[in-house]
Amino acid sequence: MNASNISRRQILKLMGFASASQLLGKPLEFLSENNKMMQRKIKSSGELLPVVGVGTWLTFDVGSNASDRATLKEVLKLMHQHGGKLIDSSPMYGSSEEVVGGLTKEIGLQNEFFYATKVWTTGESDGINQMRASLDKLKRSKMDLMQIHNLIDWRTHIKTLRRWKEEGKIRYIGITHYTDASHDRLKNIIEREKIDFVQFNYSIRKRNAERGLLDAALKHNVAVIVNRPYEGGSLFRLVKGRALPDWVKEYDINSWGQYFLKFLLAHPAVNCVIPGTSKPHHLVDNMKAGYGKLPNQEIREKMYSHIRDLR
Repeated sequence: MNASNISRRQILKLMGFASASQLLGKPLEFLSENNKMMQRKIKSSGELLPVVGVGTWLTFDVGSNASDRATLKEVLKLMHQHGGKLIDSSPMYGSSEEVVGGLTKEIGLQNEFFYATKVWTTGESDGINQMRASLDKLKRSKMDLMQIHNLIDWRTHIKTLRRWKEEGKIRYIGITHYTDASHDRLKNIIEREKIDFVQFNYSIRKRNAERGLLDAALKHNVAVIVNRPYEGGSLFRLVKGRALPDWVKEYDINSWGQYFLKFLLAHPAVNCVIPGTSKPHHLVDNMKAGYGKLPNQEIREKMYSHIRDLR
C-alpha cells in the first residue's frame, strides 16, 4: 500500500489544521500566523508541535570541543529563530544529551524546546537509572517525550513510562526504530498499546512505512516522528550537481533538502521530521521546509518518479 491508498476517512482526520477540501482537492498549504512554521497536533493531546526538528545522532556528539560547541550554539539559536522545537536524542548518542542540555542553558533557551530522548538498556532498574541520568544531562525536571529506543526490552520499559507519565515525570510515551524490518512490530504495538508517539525511518525512496504503519498511526491517534529522512545522506549523493526541477518551485521548494522533507511532510500522518545536522546553513535550509505550500498526492508521486528515474 502506498500513500495513494490512504482512505478519505483517514485524510479527514488530519489533525484539525486544514479543511477536507484543502486535503482532497488542492495542494495543502501550511497554516501559520505571522509567517511561523507550520504546526501539527499531537493526536493524543491536541498540543501543537512544529513540523521540523533536529536529530542529534553523531552531529551533537562533540563532548567539550569548544569550536564544535560554538557552532552548535548557532544551530540551536537558528532553530529557535526559525520556529523549530523538537530535539531528539538518546543515551546511545555519546555526549549528545549532555551537549544539548549544556548548550540550551548557555544560550538561555532551555525552556523553548521540546525535548525527546530514549531509554536504551534492559531491565527495569537499569532503565530507571538511565532515564534519570538523561533528565540530569538534558537539565530537565520533566521530559517532554521518553521513547523506547529500537524497542529494546519494550514490555518492561513501557510499564515504567506509564507510571512516570502518571507521576508527571514525562509528558509523552513513544517507541522507535530505524529499519524497514521493524515496521510490522511497531504497527502491532501501536495497535495494542496506548502510545503517544512512534518514530521510524521514512524517505522518498524508502516508503515501506506506507504499507500499513502510517495508516495505523492515523487510525490509532499516534503522532509520527520521521528519522533518516535523507537516508543517511545518500539522497544528496544521488542529486549532487543536479538542478531542481522547475515545477517544484510552486510548492516553495528551493533546495533538494526541502524537496525530500516536503515529500514526507505532505503525508497526513507525519507530525515532525528530524534531520540531523551540525551546520547552521543546513539547519536553516531544513527549517524552511516547514513553511509555504505542501504538494498534494499527485505531485508527491511526480516527485518520487523524478528521483526514481535518476541515473
